Amino acid sequence: MKPDFTHQKQFMILSKFTFSLLLMAILGSCQSQTKEETEQTKDSVALASPAQPQLNSDQSALLKNVLGNSTEGIIRGISFGDEIAKVKSTETFEMFEETADHLGYTSETPQLETIDVQYFIDSEKKVNKIQVDVYLNSSDATKQLWNAGKNHFTETYATPKEETKVVVWNKNSIRVQMEDVTKGKDFGLKFLFFPTNKNALAVK
Repeated sequence: MKPDFTHQKQFMILSKFTFSLLLMAILGSCQSQTKEETEQTKDSVALASPAQPQLNSDQSALLKNVLGNSTEGIIRGISFGDEIAKVKSTETFEMFEETADHLGYTSETPQLETIDVQYFIDSEKKVNKIQVDVYLNSSDATKQLWNAGKNHFTETYATPKEETKVVVWNKNSIRVQMEDVTKGKDFGLKFLFFPTNKNALAVK
């Protein structure tokens, strides 16, 4: 009987040992799977970061803001020959500068793009040149505004003379120039409006 009891005892010990190993293997597998799931969850959270805020305005809408709502005048309801008083009563942007030779106005979009408009005046205090500087946030925005401006002024002043970074329109003694003034990461366009002869100056 003793040999059988010893054999049975050894069998039971071996069985318990095998069961323990199997249990440890199962637990280890579960912990490993849980760890992998946790890491995958963390990775998923990291990838699902919030979308970046919109960087650029709609450039067609921005061009309309540059040109102004008025259909009168050369731009923004102002013509060459207009007096300072008319500029001040017509312009809707915020004045940031007033000197002996020009008035400066500015506006900023929700995307922090900036539009600066300068009305240059002659010795009689009448507008003889208008300059608009538009500061943008990216090369894509610059290209879009360039294309929007080119389409608009070509419809208004006919076929332009075009160079690499400058486009010029001439019609009815008025010259319009659009220039890409981007330098490095400073993106933007410049628009110039000026008369090509004295007949373009309005009689006020």
